[in-house]
Amino acid sequence: MPYVYLLRCADNSLYTGQAENLEARLARHNMGTASAFTARRRPVRLVYSEALPTPALALARERQLKRWTRAKKEALIAGDLIALKRL
Repeated sequence: MPYVYLLRCADNSLYTGQAENLEARLARHNMGTASAFTARRRPVRLVYSEALPTPALALARERQLKRWTRAKKEALIAGDLIALKRL
């Protein structure tokens, strides 16, 4: 099943990605082999994930989240639907 996910890096930055196997992808991020961005900011931890029915939808959702502001991503992570709608 495809997933879109948000990682919090050691420097408190956020990384947005999508993967078929979320656990394996997280392990690769923490080994430093998944992304140059996260390789320099390890360790990373998963703070949000969302399962989607198709890889195409996961990619579309990833692109949507990447356009969001940090504040909106933080509201999503916190599950704050009121702030999410306001932002």
